[in-house]
Amino acid sequence: MPKRAYHNYWVYILTNKPQGVLYIGVTGGIDDRMERHVKGEGSKFTSKYKLKRLVYFEEFQYMDDAIVREKQLKNWHRQWKINLIEKENPNWNNLWKPLDSETSSE
Repeated sequence: MPKRAYHNYWVYILTNKPQGVLYIGVTGGIDDRMERHVKGEGSKFTSKYKLKRLVYFEEFQYMDDAIVREKQLKNWHRQWKINLIEKENPNWNNLWKPLDSETSSE
C-alpha cells in the first residue's frame, strides 16, 4: 500500500452549551469521531454530559504534533480554553456539519 503524503489529524473541543462542560480530544478522522459523539458512543465522559457541539478545532499533518497540542490544551486553565474558543467562535456555534442529513448534532 502506498504511503500517503499528507494525513489529517485534529485536536478538538466539544461542549454541551456555551460556557458548559469542555472536552478536548484528538482524532485522525473528525467526521467519524463526531458521528460517534453525536450517537453517544464517543466516550463515557462525552456521553454522560451530552457533549455534541464542536466549538473549536485545529488541524495537523502529524499525529505527534496533534497529541502535543492536545496535552498542552488539557493542561490549560479553564478560562484560557474559553478565551481560545471565543477568539475563533464567539457565539459557540457548532462547527461540525454532518456528512448526511439523517445525522443531527443537536
